[in-house]
Amino acid sequence: AFTDTQTPRIKESLENLQRWHRQQELPLYTQLIARVAQSSQGNVQAQDICSLWNEGQARADRLVQEALRQTAPVIASLSPKQLDHLRRHFVLKNEDWEKQWLRGTREERFQRRLRTAVDRYSDVYGDLTPSQTALLQSQMSQSDWTPEWGLQQRQRQQQDLLAALQKIQPLNLSAAQLEAELFGVWQRWLMPPQASDAALAQKLRTQGCQNLAEFHNSTSAEQRQRAARRLRAYEKDLRELASRS
Repeated sequence: AFTDTQTPRIKESLENLQRWHRQQELPLYTQLIARVAQSSQGNVQAQDICSLWNEGQARADRLVQEALRQTAPVIASLSPKQLDHLRRHFVLKNEDWEKQWLRGTREERFQRRLRTAVDRYSDVYGDLTPSQTALLQSQMSQSDWTPEWGLQQRQRQQQDLLAALQKIQPLNLSAAQLEAELFGVWQRWLMPPQASDAALAQKLRTQGCQNLAEFHNSTSAEQRQRAARRLRAYEKDLRELASRS
């Protein structure tokens, strides 16, 4: 929990971040979603998906940078007790993750992943055909991702963050130095520093773009119209939120 001194500072920081995000970033999100809705009416290429992903990543980078700028004073004041609480929180979340993705036989784990994928695609496109479910199953069976690797990366990311937070406490870093240190953690969350893990992460991203393009191109006109309606509803919501003072 935050201390009595930290609480008003973090509230002010989050209010400033929300205001900045609403005014500066949401208009850019709406433009991106509008483009996706338009392109969803036709076939797409894997490189188009990856290009949109990169744009979304650039927006996420901007958000993280601003969040760090706003919250740096509070981050610098975190106590060892608070960091230990964060460590225990990660342990509990990892236990939940293991129960979800690592319990049961290999086939049971695969079927849970497949059901999750079917649910996500159905939420956007509506009911899937048997051939589309089979396509998802084929894509997943050929993926190089494993839940063991996923857990390993989660733990690496968490340990990296905790190590950085512990490191900055005694160094009395400037706000700019602290922001740079933690933005480095964010970048390593996205791209692992170890060469073999980085290569796998890049391969999985490429596969993801290819798989999404292949699945989208299998959809009917009705399914694409549903996806476009869903995207335009998101766009409308964001425009309304961005217009608030």
